[in-house]
Amino acid sequence: MAWAAALRGLTALHTTRRFAAVTARTTPAVGARLLSTSLAARARPSSLVHSPRWTNKSSDREHDGENEDDHDGDHPSDDKRVPVDGQEDGTPPSAPSSSSSSASSAPSSPGSPPDSDSPGSSDPSDPPPPTQPPSNSSIAKQSVPEIYPQVLALPIARRPLFPGFYKAVVVRNPAVVRAIKDAMKRGQPYLGAFLLKDEHTDADVITDLDAVHPVGVFAQITSVFSAGSGSAAGSASGSGNAASGAPGAEEEEGLTAVLYPHRRIRITELIKPGGEGPAMAKIDEASEPQTVTPPPTPPPSEPESKVPPGPPQTSFLHSHAVSVVAVENLPTAPYNKDDQYIRAFMSELVSVFKDIAQLNPLFRDQITNFSIHQSAANVFDEPDRLADFAAAVSSGGVQELQEVLEATQVEERLRRALLVLKKELINAQLQSKLARDVDSKIAKRQREYYLMEQLKGIKRELGMETDGKDRLLEKFRERAAALKMPEGVRKVFDEELGKLAHLEPAASEANVTRNYLDWLTQIPWGTHSPENFSLRHAQGVLDADHYGLKDVKERILEFLAVGKLRGSVQGKIILLSGPPGVGKTSIGKSIARALGRQFFRFSVGGLTDVAEIKGHRRTYVGALPGKIIQALKRVGTENPLVLIDEVDKIGRGHNGDPASALLEMLDPEQNSAFLDHYMDVPVDLSRVLFVCTANNLDTIPAPLLDRMEVLEVSGYVSEEKVAIAQRYLAPQAKEASGLKDADVEIDREAVDVLIKWYCRESGVRGLKKQIEKIYRKAALKLVDDIGEETLPEPSAPAHAVTSATAKTEEGATGTVESQEPPANEPNAAPESSTSTPSETASAESSTSTPSEGAATQEDGSSSGESGEEGDRKAVTTQERQPLKLPPDVHVRVTPETLKDYVGPPLYYRDRMYTRAPPPGVSTGLGFLGNGSGAVMPIEATAMPGKGNLQLTGKLGEVIRESAQIALSWVKAHGYELGITKTREEAFIGERDIHVHMPEGSIGKEGPSAGTALLSAFVSLFTRTRVHPDIAMTGEISLVGQVLPVGGLKEKILAAHRAGIKTLLAPAANRADIEENVPASVKEGIRFVYVEEVREVLEEVFKGTELAERIKETLKD
Repeated sequence: MAWAAALRGLTALHTTRRFAAVTARTTPAVGARLLSTSLAARARPSSLVHSPRWTNKSSDREHDGENEDDHDGDHPSDDKRVPVDGQEDGTPPSAPSSSSSSASSAPSSPGSPPDSDSPGSSDPSDPPPPTQPPSNSSIAKQSVPEIYPQVLALPIARRPLFPGFYKAVVVRNPAVVRAIKDAMKRGQPYLGAFLLKDEHTDADVITDLDAVHPVGVFAQITSVFSAGSGSAAGSASGSGNAASGAPGAEEEEGLTAVLYPHRRIRITELIKPGGEGPAMAKIDEASEPQTVTPPPTPPPSEPESKVPPGPPQTSFLHSHAVSVVAVENLPTAPYNKDDQYIRAFMSELVSVFKDIAQLNPLFRDQITNFSIHQSAANVFDEPDRLADFAAAVSSGGVQELQEVLEATQVEERLRRALLVLKKELINAQLQSKLARDVDSKIAKRQREYYLMEQLKGIKRELGMETDGKDRLLEKFRERAAALKMPEGVRKVFDEELGKLAHLEPAASEANVTRNYLDWLTQIPWGTHSPENFSLRHAQGVLDADHYGLKDVKERILEFLAVGKLRGSVQGKIILLSGPPGVGKTSIGKSIARALGRQFFRFSVGGLTDVAEIKGHRRTYVGALPGKIIQALKRVGTENPLVLIDEVDKIGRGHNGDPASALLEMLDPEQNSAFLDHYMDVPVDLSRVLFVCTANNLDTIPAPLLDRMEVLEVSGYVSEEKVAIAQRYLAPQAKEASGLKDADVEIDREAVDVLIKWYCRESGVRGLKKQIEKIYRKAALKLVDDIGEETLPEPSAPAHAVTSATAKTEEGATGTVESQEPPANEPNAAPESSTSTPSETASAESSTSTPSEGAATQEDGSSSGESGEEGDRKAVTTQERQPLKLPPDVHVRVTPETLKDYVGPPLYYRDRMYTRAPPPGVSTGLGFLGNGSGAVMPIEATAMPGKGNLQLTGKLGEVIRESAQIALSWVKAHGYELGITKTREEAFIGERDIHVHMPEGSIGKEGPSAGTALLSAFVSLFTRTRVHPDIAMTGEISLVGQVLPVGGLKEKILAAHRAGIKTLLAPAANRADIEENVPASVKEGIRFVYVEEVREVLEEVFKGTELAERIKETLKD
């Protein structure tokens, strides 16, 4: 833009000094010949009075007097101006006379350059040698000679010149500098500019014709000035004093010459290579600038140098060590401007110009300047000039631009110019897109940066300078102001804040203090969530979330009722104890929802580091507060419900005892001032409601268990499991399997079978897995039966299809669909409305060279998209909508078809003996580790030996002790039982006893097998069978007392499932059985409550002789 403005200013400058100042600002004084291609602009020759100029024949005389008047008024004579005619020494001027004819095709506007190679121009006559010098007051008007046989050859680098467009070049060779100044002084400011073939070389002379392209331009030197100082050295008419200065005054100084090319020329002969000595007499520029001094006489042995023949206008060039070439004009071939191909090419060029102008403001200015100085009323009347303009403003390759210059056919020139301009459009589009992408990425950041810098400057000016540390301190102050910190905490906060204010941000202590203040201000001091103690609301929440658990729900409601009356529930720690899968964690969530409190859960299972509870010291790297402080920060209130899971599995390691740390955190008497190691300030945890869960109470430390209120969450009976499966588990599994709206149901009978033969655990976790498996199998069968045609895959996105198709057409070997994004160009290159020319240009652009093929494609889109693939990735995550199944789909899972979905049953039978077992076998009830009850047969046998007792079946220590107690009691009462004939007789001294409990892979433990072991021993030694429908549970003492046991609900459920008719239980468990065991489970079972072993034996062997003997002998 600046260069175009400067070129327009050239025509308005009237003094050498003003022209030099403008040119110095716009032309870089560098050794390189070529300026930026974007600076090329359509302009006209200078209208300076001292520069060579041309006018229309019809207007020459009309403007003569006016121009002379203007010169007289604008340019008073001074000593520094060199006269054009050379009046001072009487030398005849070399410039053409004022009567020389000008180009007939000159534009109508004054000062506009003609295009002498256009077909419509007339041939101007050669400027004749002057016959008499003009007067001192007159200035000869010059015209551009149509024929100029020999010219000074100036090689240029990197890009050629085009007719009609100014170009500034820098000349460093002293000989060429002197020759140009001499030509300016003589009124012959013309030279030939030819492009060097090697773009990496730079020279001012031509030594070999093979070093330059033969086609160049005939250019006029409009002005020259010193490259070092920037002051004007002369104009086209020879004004200025530099040309006539002392010899060698500017030998080492370069020269900047502004050239205006007029027409194309071709080198026919290298007359004088550059670097050769002068072939004519040396001109003494200091004393006699135009006086010819013959050279000294050469020695006789050397041939006398000849003056090369040539026109007198350029004969002076042979006195300088410059390149002189013979040239001929390269006219444009005749053409018809109405030819459809030419008009199509021009239309496409104009269209591309419009697109580039929208993207590049500099092009917009150049196009405007070109339009202003266009001689023809319609741009379509001068296609050759339009092609030259397109090549001049583009940044195409050197070879491409040279091909445009060498093209004499207008159609070929337009085609090559269109190719170059299309590449310019693609570059502009890519540049625009990259600029937009970069702007979008940095705009926000830059805006914030600028605003912050401005804010800093304003505050600095006002004496309120601040930085990031001040903002950080202000943030902490704002946080603390919104909190209700205790007095001690507020004091610590102020101290730490003052410490941070005096620390450098880069100091390590500053980072520690900043993190501490961050945690200190994120604890919700004085922030509480409102509580809801409505019993009706709590009852609704508990019933909606859980089925059954009557005792647990009632205890929770009691807990809430007390809180409603007191106004607080603090000071209570609830421990939910029960087997896995019964819903302990979900009960905690329901309590939080009923109270309206925030919920936070963390597990302490396997925890061995006390720092996880009480935090790390701040001196450690990466120190953090404990879990409870993190919970307060997460929930944002001081009264959340915190669920501590798996407290019975807490560990103990070398880093302390976490159970003891939990004691401080949970104890209502201590947690009102809980001291975290990291925070080091008292934190009130008394408002936190703690709920803990455990599977086994035995492993919980006694001091910790003593502070908890234990709620037993026993397992579910079959009826409860069925209800839970139908209300909660089946709908959830159905929706998760994509069958929400499908008619797929599991019959109640199938659920019963599933519970009885597949899922016997106390909880419902295994049942949930089996139901999910049923619905997954159903989904698979539905898809297989309906077929992919009815349930097709959704169609791929359009860009994915396009990408796959494109890869297939290109011959890609991969079969995986490309995930690269499609082209994302801001504006696709416009396609020509005329098919043949645009297709020709497109084909040329896509097949000419590899670099061109990489830059341009057939559709005009930029290949720069391949460079964007690293930054732009396709978003492959797509939300798929569920498929709708046909309404006629119906699936029913019945007990008969259940095996097809879940496989064979996991349990084949509930008891081993359905008929009367052999002597030595009894039936006991056990409680398995998974929380379920089981019917456990006990087998005993005797063999010759030494009286040893062998126990097998993966029995625990307690069961082994029970067996020892039972055997000892039998030995002590052998006579009463009829085993021995006397009280002193030993009946097993020579026999070994082996006791086995089947299903040896399942561990058995607990004290509830005492009565069953005793019955088995008595049956073995008395050879009396035990009825298979009788089962028993209870621990015995050494004197024969029956002690209470636990897990009765699960044991009775197992007996009910196995079809047991009579169940012997300790009398101490009578209240528990009658109140806590559902009537549906007790239905069909006769309960016999016993206190002594005698009662057990009487009931077990009822109706036998042994029973009668026991009644008689085992009396109180």
